[in-house]
Amino acid sequence: MAKEKVEKTNALRLLDRMKIPYEAHAYPCQEFSGGEDVARQLGLDPADVCKTLVTVGKSGGHYVFVLPVSGELDRKKAAALVGEKSLEMLHVKDLLAVTGYIRGGCTALGMKKQFPTVVEQSLREKPFIYVSGGRRGLQLKLAPGDLAKAANAQWGDVLAKD
Repeated sequence: MAKEKVEKTNALRLLDRMKIPYEAHAYPCQEFSGGEDVARQLGLDPADVCKTLVTVGKSGGHYVFVLPVSGELDRKKAAALVGEKSLEMLHVKDLLAVTGYIRGGCTALGMKKQFPTVVEQSLREKPFIYVSGGRRGLQLKLAPGDLAKAANAQWGDVLAKD
């Protein structure tokens, strides 16, 4: 289903196993760069490129949020949505151990463990979005509903308002 020949990641294997269509877009990337830089490098609208944020609730549980790279997570709204009193960002040094992914390559697809996942509801109306493919230098183009299905995610309003 992938259009370019790329090394398979857990995310790609999951999508293949579920027979979910996607396009893989590889680009040169050694160091972490923000999502807006990725969009610029690939010639994409930043509104279509998403970031995956991993949080820790007051209870100690982990939660995953997918939102546009230009947006900011409203932790109060997000906490209420997942039934937590508060949420903190997972420390970068813990990301690999918890998710199996590194900063700049984290995706809601194919993590070591399936955590409760929320996709920002404003993405629902887009024909497609781009998310990390599970490593730096790999973006996946897919329908938002397919991302939600593959990540067993719910939709929710988690963007901070300006």
